Amino acid sequence: MLKLSSTLLLSASLMAATDAEVIAFLKKGIGGNPNITNLQIDVSGKKNIPSMSGWQAYFMSIEADVKQGSDTRHINQNGTYFVNGNVIAPELINLKTGERYNDTLAPDFSNAFYTKSNRISGEANAPQKVAIFSDPLCPFCRRYVPEAIAYMAKYPKTFAVYYYHYPLAGLHPAAITLTKAAIAAEQNGIENVVLSLYKVDVNASEKNEQKILSAFNKTFGTKIGSDDLRRPSVMKQFEFDQNVAQSMMVAGTPTVFFNGQKDPSKTKYKDVKVK
Repeated sequence: MLKLSSTLLLSASLMAATDAEVIAFLKKGIGGNPNITNLQIDVSGKKNIPSMSGWQAYFMSIEADVKQGSDTRHINQNGTYFVNGNVIAPELINLKTGERYNDTLAPDFSNAFYTKSNRISGEANAPQKVAIFSDPLCPFCRRYVPEAIAYMAKYPKTFAVYYYHYPLAGLHPAAITLTKAAIAAEQNGIENVVLSLYKVDVNASEKNEQKILSAFNKTFGTKIGSDDLRRPSVMKQFEFDQNVAQSMMVAGTPTVFFNGQKDPSKTKYKDVKVK
């Protein structure tokens, strides 16, 4: 994440800062790095923090070219900053509760992200909408996601569950191929793909596409091949899920949104009276 140092940020003077002033300040700090060029920063959203009077969370989109040795890499990422009067900070923690707002705050979930292709269980008009971002090879996801989905699927009139493939390539390289294979299987009409996806036995560090597909097909009884992974419709869905994750400031898995708000506990669905 491209961020300014805490010392520099906390000493900044932004009297009644406007969006333009926040952007200009961040550009000055981040753009001061000679390895960063073509820097573009925009405010993608803002949110007041009710328990921290005067503070606002700024959700920023950051795009730039970053020189690394002899290579130049284009980055497109998001960052959260906190502004109150003449102070801007890269993180904010409630001293009394210990709540770290970088972890608990996110933009409101857009209704445009609740698509038919992402809904894996429940009726579209169910009163409770739950969005789950997950990597099928994430150890915590493998414990949490199947149980949560199976529970909510029993109450389709109560919960509409939307699933977004978010493989963490740096940690689990095999997850990229797995998620594309899952999307292809879904588009081929295979049912309950997501739940079975967590049963695939493959090394998370595996990079051999054929070995990963072999493990996937063994689990599903399918014949998904390399060409299926590259179908335009599969790539479109894969990229859509990644873009939604970026827009919602998703940084790890599993990440859960309950009725449009980030649910750090990931358990709010358990408090709902089901019918």
